[in-house]
Amino acid sequence: MTTLSAPPSEAFDDVATARRRARPWRWAAGVALAVVAAQLAWFLVNNDRFEWDVVAQYLFEPTVLSGLATTVLLAVVAMAIGSVVGGLLAAAQLSDFAPLRWAATLYVGVFRGIPPLVQLIFWFNLAYLLPRISIGIPFGPEFASWDANALITPLTAAVIGLSLVESAYLAEIIRAGLLGVDPGQRDAARAMGFTPAQTFARVVLPQAMRVIIPPSGSQFISVLKGTALVSVIAMADLLHSVQVIYNRTYQIVPLLIVACLWYLVVVTVLTIGQRWLERHFSRGHTAATTSRRRTVSTSDGAAA
Repeated sequence: MTTLSAPPSEAFDDVATARRRARPWRWAAGVALAVVAAQLAWFLVNNDRFEWDVVAQYLFEPTVLSGLATTVLLAVVAMAIGSVVGGLLAAAQLSDFAPLRWAATLYVGVFRGIPPLVQLIFWFNLAYLLPRISIGIPFGPEFASWDANALITPLTAAVIGLSLVESAYLAEIIRAGLLGVDPGQRDAARAMGFTPAQTFARVVLPQAMRVIIPPSGSQFISVLKGTALVSVIAMADLLHSVQVIYNRTYQIVPLLIVACLWYLVVVTVLTIGQRWLERHFSRGHTAATTSRRRTVSTSDGAAA
Protein backbone atom coordinates (compact mmCIF):
# COMPACT_ATOMS: atom_id res chain seq x y z
CA MET A 1 0.00 0.00 0.00
CA THR A 2 1.41 3.35 -1.04
CA THR A 3 1.49 6.10 1.55
CA LEU A 4 1.12 9.69 0.37
CA SER A 5 3.30 12.11 2.27
CA ALA A 6 2.43 15.76 2.62
CA PRO A 7 4.70 18.18 0.83
CA PRO A 8 7.09 20.15 2.98
CA SER A 9 5.65 23.29 4.58
CA GLU A 10 8.22 25.43 2.76
CA ALA A 11 6.40 24.66 -0.53
CA PHE A 12 3.45 26.85 0.49
CA ASP A 13 3.44 30.65 0.48
CA ASP A 14 2.13 32.23 3.64
CA VAL A 15 -0.34 34.93 2.55
CA ALA A 16 -0.01 36.68 5.89
CA THR A 17 3.68 37.37 5.28
CA ALA A 18 3.34 38.14 1.56
CA ARG A 19 4.47 41.57 0.41
CA ARG A 20 3.39 43.59 -2.60
CA ARG A 21 5.73 43.16 -5.54
CA ALA A 22 7.85 46.22 -6.20
CA ARG A 23 7.10 48.07 -9.45
CA PRO A 24 9.78 50.72 -9.92
CA TRP A 25 8.34 51.89 -13.22
CA ARG A 26 5.13 52.98 -11.46
CA TRP A 27 7.09 55.12 -9.04
CA ALA A 28 9.03 56.63 -11.93
CA ALA A 29 5.84 57.40 -13.86
CA GLY A 30 4.24 58.95 -10.78
CA VAL A 31 7.23 61.19 -10.14
CA ALA A 32 7.31 62.24 -13.81
CA LEU A 33 3.58 63.13 -13.74
CA ALA A 34 4.03 65.10 -10.51
CA VAL A 35 6.88 67.09 -12.08
CA VAL A 36 4.81 67.84 -15.19
CA ALA A 37 1.82 68.90 -13.06
CA ALA A 38 4.01 71.18 -10.93
CA GLN A 39 5.56 72.73 -14.03
CA LEU A 40 2.11 73.33 -15.55
CA ALA A 41 0.79 74.92 -12.33
CA TRP A 42 3.87 77.15 -12.14
CA PHE A 43 3.34 78.23 -15.75
CA LEU A 44 -0.34 79.06 -15.18
CA VAL A 45 0.26 81.01 -11.98
CA ASN A 46 3.42 82.92 -12.85
CA ASN A 47 2.71 83.86 -16.47
CA ASP A 48 1.24 87.34 -16.28
CA ARG A 49 0.04 87.14 -19.88
CA PHE A 50 -2.87 84.95 -18.85
CA GLU A 51 -4.33 88.03 -17.14
CA TRP A 52 -6.42 86.15 -14.61
CA ASP A 53 -7.86 89.41 -13.31
CA VAL A 54 -9.37 90.02 -16.75
CA VAL A 55 -10.72 86.45 -16.77
CA ALA A 56 -12.43 87.08 -13.43
CA GLN A 57 -13.79 90.39 -14.72
CA TYR A 58 -15.53 88.89 -17.75
CA LEU A 59 -16.40 85.42 -16.42
CA PHE A 60 -19.90 86.53 -15.36
CA GLU A 61 -20.30 89.30 -17.92
CA PRO A 62 -24.00 89.43 -18.99
CA THR A 63 -23.01 89.19 -22.66
CA VAL A 64 -20.96 86.06 -21.98
CA LEU A 65 -23.74 84.47 -19.92
CA SER A 66 -26.24 85.24 -22.68
CA GLY A 67 -23.95 83.53 -25.19
CA LEU A 68 -23.62 80.55 -22.85
CA ALA A 69 -27.41 80.27 -22.62
CA THR A 70 -27.64 80.36 -26.42
CA THR A 71 -25.01 77.63 -26.69
CA VAL A 72 -26.84 75.34 -24.25
CA LEU A 73 -30.19 76.05 -25.93
CA LEU A 74 -28.81 75.19 -29.38
CA ALA A 75 -27.31 71.95 -28.07
CA VAL A 76 -30.54 70.90 -26.32
CA VAL A 77 -32.76 71.72 -29.32
CA ALA A 78 -30.39 70.02 -31.78
CA MET A 79 -30.17 66.93 -29.56
CA ALA A 80 -33.95 66.75 -29.09
CA ILE A 81 -34.73 67.07 -32.80
CA GLY A 82 -31.84 64.79 -33.69
CA SER A 83 -33.06 62.12 -31.27
CA VAL A 84 -36.56 62.08 -32.73
CA VAL A 85 -35.40 62.09 -36.35
CA GLY A 86 -32.59 59.67 -35.54
CA GLY A 87 -35.03 57.22 -33.97
CA LEU A 88 -37.23 57.33 -37.07
CA LEU A 89 -34.17 56.84 -39.29
CA ALA A 90 -33.01 53.89 -37.19
CA ALA A 91 -36.44 52.29 -37.50
CA ALA A 92 -36.39 52.92 -41.24
CA GLN A 93 -32.97 51.31 -41.58
CA LEU A 94 -34.24 48.22 -39.76
CA SER A 95 -37.41 48.11 -41.87
CA ASP A 96 -38.20 45.27 -44.30
CA PHE A 97 -39.37 47.84 -46.86
CA ALA A 98 -36.31 48.24 -49.08
CA PRO A 99 -36.97 51.74 -50.54
CA LEU A 100 -37.46 53.18 -47.05
CA ARG A 101 -34.31 51.46 -45.85
CA TRP A 102 -32.30 52.78 -48.81
CA ALA A 103 -33.59 56.33 -48.30
CA ALA A 104 -32.65 56.29 -44.61
CA THR A 105 -29.21 54.88 -45.37
CA LEU A 106 -28.63 57.58 -48.00
CA TYR A 107 -29.74 60.30 -45.56
CA VAL A 108 -27.33 59.07 -42.90
CA GLY A 109 -24.47 58.80 -45.39
CA VAL A 110 -24.98 62.30 -46.76
CA PHE A 111 -25.34 64.20 -43.49
CA ARG A 112 -22.55 62.28 -41.78
CA GLY A 113 -20.25 62.80 -44.72
CA ILE A 114 -20.55 66.59 -45.07
CA PRO A 115 -18.69 68.62 -42.40
CA PRO A 116 -21.01 70.51 -40.02
CA LEU A 117 -19.36 73.86 -40.82
CA VAL A 118 -20.12 73.44 -44.52
CA GLN A 119 -23.73 72.54 -43.71
CA LEU A 120 -24.19 75.59 -41.48
CA ILE A 121 -22.93 77.94 -44.20
CA PHE A 122 -25.08 76.18 -46.80
CA TRP A 123 -28.31 76.47 -44.79
CA PHE A 124 -27.55 80.08 -43.93
CA ASN A 125 -27.35 80.82 -47.67
CA LEU A 126 -30.40 78.77 -48.62
CA ALA A 127 -32.13 81.91 -49.95
CA TYR A 128 -29.79 81.82 -52.95
CA LEU A 129 -31.44 78.55 -54.09
CA LEU A 130 -34.94 79.21 -52.75
CA PRO A 131 -35.87 82.91 -52.65
CA ARG A 132 -39.26 81.86 -51.29
CA ILE A 133 -40.05 78.82 -49.16
CA SER A 134 -43.56 77.46 -49.61
CA ILE A 135 -45.69 74.53 -48.52
CA GLY A 136 -48.44 72.91 -50.54
CA ILE A 137 -49.28 69.99 -52.77
CA PRO A 138 -46.33 68.87 -54.95
CA PHE A 139 -46.78 70.27 -58.48
CA GLY A 140 -50.04 71.78 -57.24
CA PRO A 141 -51.35 74.81 -55.37
CA GLU A 142 -49.39 76.46 -52.56
CA PHE A 143 -50.91 76.90 -49.12
CA ALA A 144 -48.39 79.37 -47.71
CA SER A 145 -45.02 80.88 -48.59
CA TRP A 146 -42.37 82.99 -46.86
CA ASP A 147 -39.39 85.06 -47.85
CA ALA A 148 -36.32 82.85 -47.35
CA ASN A 149 -34.14 85.74 -46.20
CA ALA A 150 -36.62 86.52 -43.43
CA LEU A 151 -37.16 82.87 -42.48
CA ILE A 152 -33.57 81.59 -42.51
CA THR A 153 -32.03 83.59 -39.67
CA PRO A 154 -28.74 82.60 -38.00
CA LEU A 155 -30.76 80.80 -35.31
CA THR A 156 -32.83 78.88 -37.88
CA ALA A 157 -29.77 77.92 -39.90
CA ALA A 158 -27.94 76.79 -36.75
CA VAL A 159 -30.85 74.63 -35.57
CA ILE A 160 -31.33 73.05 -39.00
CA GLY A 161 -27.65 72.36 -39.58
CA LEU A 162 -26.88 70.96 -36.13
CA SER A 163 -30.10 68.91 -35.98
CA LEU A 164 -29.49 67.26 -39.34
CA VAL A 165 -25.94 66.31 -38.38
CA GLU A 166 -27.05 64.98 -35.00
CA SER A 167 -29.93 62.97 -36.47
CA ALA A 168 -27.53 61.13 -38.78
CA TYR A 169 -25.14 60.19 -35.96
CA LEU A 170 -27.90 59.31 -33.51
CA ALA A 171 -29.58 57.11 -36.11
CA GLU A 172 -26.50 54.88 -36.16
CA ILE A 173 -26.21 54.91 -32.37
CA ILE A 174 -29.86 53.94 -31.88
CA ARG A 175 -29.70 51.31 -34.63
CA ALA A 176 -26.64 49.72 -33.01
CA GLY A 177 -28.37 49.71 -29.62
CA LEU A 178 -31.50 48.02 -30.99
CA LEU A 179 -29.44 45.42 -32.83
CA GLY A 180 -27.51 44.73 -29.63
CA VAL A 181 -30.61 43.27 -27.92
CA ASP A 182 -30.79 39.49 -28.14
CA PRO A 183 -33.61 38.45 -30.53
CA GLY A 184 -34.57 35.83 -27.96
CA GLN A 185 -35.83 38.64 -25.74
CA ARG A 186 -38.40 39.58 -28.38
CA ASP A 187 -39.44 35.94 -28.78
CA ALA A 188 -39.86 35.58 -25.03
CA ALA A 189 -41.97 38.74 -24.85
CA ARG A 190 -44.23 37.54 -27.65
CA ALA A 191 -44.57 34.17 -25.91
CA MET A 192 -45.77 36.02 -22.81
CA GLY A 193 -48.48 37.73 -24.86
CA PHE A 194 -46.90 41.16 -25.23
CA THR A 195 -47.94 43.25 -28.20
CA PRO A 196 -45.19 44.58 -30.52
CA ALA A 197 -45.49 48.01 -28.92
CA GLN A 198 -45.25 46.55 -25.40
CA THR A 199 -42.32 44.40 -26.45
CA PHE A 200 -40.45 47.42 -27.75
CA ALA A 201 -41.27 49.74 -24.84
CA ARG A 202 -40.87 47.29 -21.96
CA VAL A 203 -38.32 44.77 -23.19
CA VAL A 204 -36.24 45.97 -26.14
CA LEU A 205 -35.81 49.69 -25.42
CA PRO A 206 -34.72 49.41 -21.75
CA GLN A 207 -32.03 46.93 -22.74
CA ALA A 208 -30.98 48.96 -25.78
CA MET A 209 -30.63 52.11 -23.66
CA ARG A 210 -27.70 50.51 -21.87
CA VAL A 211 -25.87 50.55 -25.20
CA ILE A 212 -27.35 53.82 -26.50
CA ILE A 213 -26.72 56.11 -23.50
CA PRO A 214 -22.87 56.23 -23.46
CA PRO A 215 -22.34 57.20 -27.13
CA SER A 216 -25.42 59.46 -27.06
CA GLY A 217 -24.03 61.32 -24.07
CA SER A 218 -20.71 61.72 -25.84
CA GLN A 219 -22.58 62.96 -28.92
CA PHE A 220 -24.45 65.52 -26.81
CA ILE A 221 -21.13 66.82 -25.51
CA SER A 222 -19.83 66.93 -29.09
CA VAL A 223 -22.78 68.98 -30.32
CA LEU A 224 -22.39 71.34 -27.36
CA LYS A 225 -18.80 72.02 -28.38
CA GLY A 226 -19.80 72.02 -32.04
CA THR A 227 -22.09 74.98 -31.43
CA ALA A 228 -18.92 77.10 -31.55
CA LEU A 229 -19.12 76.70 -35.33
CA VAL A 230 -22.24 78.87 -35.49
CA SER A 231 -20.09 81.92 -34.77
CA VAL A 232 -19.19 81.94 -38.49
CA ILE A 233 -22.82 82.82 -39.32
CA ALA A 234 -22.92 85.61 -36.73
CA MET A 235 -24.87 83.55 -34.20
CA ALA A 236 -24.46 85.06 -30.71
CA ASP A 237 -23.24 81.90 -28.99
CA LEU A 238 -20.57 81.71 -26.28
CA LEU A 239 -17.61 81.92 -28.65
CA HIS A 240 -19.13 84.75 -30.67
CA SER A 241 -19.85 86.68 -27.46
CA VAL A 242 -16.24 86.56 -26.30
CA GLN A 243 -15.07 87.38 -29.82
CA VAL A 244 -17.14 90.55 -29.80
CA ILE A 245 -15.53 91.58 -26.52
CA TYR A 246 -11.91 90.84 -27.46
CA ASN A 247 -12.34 92.52 -30.83
CA ARG A 248 -13.04 95.67 -28.80
CA THR A 249 -10.51 95.20 -25.97
CA TYR A 250 -7.81 93.16 -27.79
CA GLN A 251 -7.58 90.87 -24.73
CA ILE A 252 -7.81 87.71 -26.81
CA VAL A 253 -6.25 85.08 -24.53
CA PRO A 254 -8.15 85.99 -21.33
CA LEU A 255 -11.49 86.03 -23.17
CA LEU A 256 -10.76 82.67 -24.79
CA ILE A 257 -9.97 81.31 -21.32
CA VAL A 258 -13.39 82.55 -20.18
CA ALA A 259 -15.02 80.56 -22.99
CA CYS A 260 -12.93 77.48 -22.19
CA LEU A 261 -13.88 77.60 -18.52
CA TRP A 262 -17.59 77.78 -19.28
CA TYR A 263 -17.33 74.94 -21.82
CA LEU A 264 -15.55 72.82 -19.20
CA VAL A 265 -18.21 73.57 -16.58
CA VAL A 266 -21.10 72.61 -18.85
CA VAL A 267 -19.35 69.50 -20.18
CA THR A 268 -18.56 68.39 -16.60
CA VAL A 269 -22.23 68.74 -15.61
CA LEU A 270 -23.30 66.78 -18.70
CA THR A 271 -20.74 64.07 -17.95
CA ILE A 272 -22.10 63.66 -14.42
CA GLY A 273 -25.63 63.34 -15.83
CA GLN A 274 -24.44 60.81 -18.38
CA ARG A 275 -22.80 58.67 -15.67
CA TRP A 276 -26.03 58.73 -13.65
CA LEU A 277 -28.08 57.59 -16.65
CA GLU A 278 -25.58 54.81 -17.38
CA ARG A 279 -25.89 53.51 -13.82
CA HIS A 280 -29.69 53.82 -13.96
CA PHE A 281 -30.09 51.74 -17.11
CA SER A 282 -27.39 49.23 -16.11
CA ARG A 283 -28.89 48.33 -12.73
CA GLY A 284 -30.39 45.01 -13.76
CA HIS A 285 -27.43 44.03 -15.90
CA THR A 286 -24.92 44.90 -13.19
CA ALA A 287 -26.88 43.00 -10.55
CA ALA A 288 -27.16 39.95 -12.79
CA THR A 289 -23.43 40.02 -13.58
CA THR A 290 -22.54 40.30 -9.88
CA SER A 291 -24.91 37.44 -9.03
CA ARG A 292 -23.34 35.20 -11.68
CA ARG A 293 -19.86 35.98 -10.39
CA ARG A 294 -20.91 35.12 -6.82
CA THR A 295 -22.49 31.86 -7.99
CA VAL A 296 -19.36 30.85 -9.89
CA SER A 297 -17.17 31.77 -6.90
CA THR A 298 -19.36 29.73 -4.52
CA SER A 299 -19.42 26.70 -6.79
CA ASP A 300 -15.64 26.80 -7.18
CA GLY A 301 -15.22 26.98 -3.44
CA ALA A 302 -17.57 24.02 -2.92
CA ALA A 303 -15.72 22.00 -5.56
CA ALA A 304 -12.43 22.73 -3.87
